[in-house]
Amino acid sequence: MQTTNNYIEFKKQRELGEILSDSFGFIRNEFKAFFGTILKIVGPYIVVMLISMGFYMYTIGDVFNLTTIGNRTVNWASPVIMVISVLALMLSSIAAYVLAQGTVLYYIKSYIDHKGETNFDEIRQGVYGSFWSLIGLGILVGLSVFVGALFCLIPGIYLAVPLSISFAILVFLKKDTMESYQYSFTLIKENWWITFATLFVIYIIVMIASYAFSLPGVIYTWVKMGVFSGEMDAENMNLFNDPIYLLLNIMSSLVQFLMNIILLVGTSLIFFNLNEKKNFTGTFERIESLGKSSEE
Repeated sequence: MQTTNNYIEFKKQRELGEILSDSFGFIRNEFKAFFGTILKIVGPYIVVMLISMGFYMYTIGDVFNLTTIGNRTVNWASPVIMVISVLALMLSSIAAYVLAQGTVLYYIKSYIDHKGETNFDEIRQGVYGSFWSLIGLGILVGLSVFVGALFCLIPGIYLAVPLSISFAILVFLKKDTMESYQYSFTLIKENWWITFATLFVIYIIVMIASYAFSLPGVIYTWVKMGVFSGEMDAENMNLFNDPIYLLLNIMSSLVQFLMNIILLVGTSLIFFNLNEKKNFTGTFERIESLGKSSEE
């Protein structure tokens, strides 16, 4: 059980600046226990995802090497291997991201329920207990945003904003998949623009930080291809079989995965801000606790 001396109250209204500062404040205060819990629950799935990613990238390089345009010789086993690598990457990524989403939310739930303390067994039980509900909601959200983006980018963005808090609704309000999906639109009503602005700012911060960690891979690619020397070498164009290139890209993907945690914490704070504006849950709880303390 982990105790923190700098308790952050989630159930209250916040402005954009407060959501940003409290997101980073929470991660800073809970850093060791927070990421330790994520690695214990999600770690094995992250490893499988990264191995699958390396296998997928290597397979792409193999296809390019085994397919010769000049003599049109093609290794017919390559498409089968490609399908396997794509499926492995897709399934492992879904599992890793869903479990990370669940772990962050249930960590925060435990943190709130125990006033700054977290119980690992409780978090793990909650994550695995709601795994398929989170999977179902993820598929529903993904399809909705995808279909919206097909017609035009704007409908996709419009749907993505309310649906981003649907996972928090499922965990914190204990609603089922369809209720969480539907209630997200009710909760965000009249607050779409401020929610969009908050998510956009957090996303930009995460994107810039992630890009900074991907620079070594980009620089190595340019050096290997001869961009700086001005001598482009066709033999070095295919970097997918280069172990250093693969390692740098896998490490960059790991950092991006972990940086996404900031967005998940920020989304949780957005949910509580909207829920407080609509339902005053935290306010009523604080009034009730004051009443109990005065009776004592």
